[in-house]
Amino acid sequence: MQCLRGDVPKERILVTVKTYPTLSRKYGETVCTAGIRENGSWLRIYPVPFRRLGETEQYKKYDWLDCDLVRNTSDPRPETFRPADVTQLFPVDHLDTRDNWLQRRRIILQTSTVYTRMQELIQGAKANAFSLAVFKPARILDFIWEAEDREWDQAKVEEMRNRTKQGVLFEEDAWRQTFKLINKLPYSFSYRFEDAEGTRSELQILDWETGQLYWNCLRLGGNDETAALAKVREKYYGDFLTKDLHFFLGTTQQFHGWAPNPWVIIGVFPIPHEHQAQLF
Repeated sequence: MQCLRGDVPKERILVTVKTYPTLSRKYGETVCTAGIRENGSWLRIYPVPFRRLGETEQYKKYDWLDCDLVRNTSDPRPETFRPADVTQLFPVDHLDTRDNWLQRRRIILQTSTVYTRMQELIQGAKANAFSLAVFKPARILDFIWEAEDREWDQAKVEEMRNRTKQGVLFEEDAWRQTFKLINKLPYSFSYRFEDAEGTRSELQILDWETGQLYWNCLRLGGNDETAALAKVREKYYGDFLTKDLHFFLGTTQQFHGWAPNPWVIIGVFPIPHEHQAQLF
């Protein structure tokens, strides 16, 4: 659905991606949101100060958003838009998992294009034809993690706070001085996999749910990092491999169009196999 309010298009988007919050000198703490229109085409919403939105405005994955968006001209990727008004970015409906995920399956796997070859995606990014996609790996080889810096870049944090004091960060919703930054993940997580041609890749996972799973496992396991990492691996390399696993892929703005492989995993879609519906 697309209608016009003045000269601003109002979009209906099914949210499929919310990345773990990152810091931007220009925008503060932001979340990259991506989703699919009813016609199967992709759209990225950036920047979104998600944790500064009100409770009624905070959307979940697979919520429908009706929102006014404008093209984000600071980002060359063709699907990137920004909210015309961040205070109007709120959910209007939710797409559930009834009938073995029937509606999610229809929009994501049938209406949208599902890619199976990484080279096709790399060529599409280099041509600036697209920067978001659904991808089906042929075989998962491993799930790994690497240690990262445990604290945010303090120079970036200070610059963000200074911009806030000057009233230039989201002037319509100034960053409150009491706002507490989300904890930085001490590990990055990645999948190793093969595509339909047997090409091997290793892509980092930026999904917020991956990071939140780590924090939950750490808290429930008495702050034992080794045990928490094992639990995350059990989910991503155990449970998810029993599903019809797909990736939501996106390119990073920094590497889009020129890197050998600019793609990262911005979300996972561990949908039940169609035959599993017959088991219940």
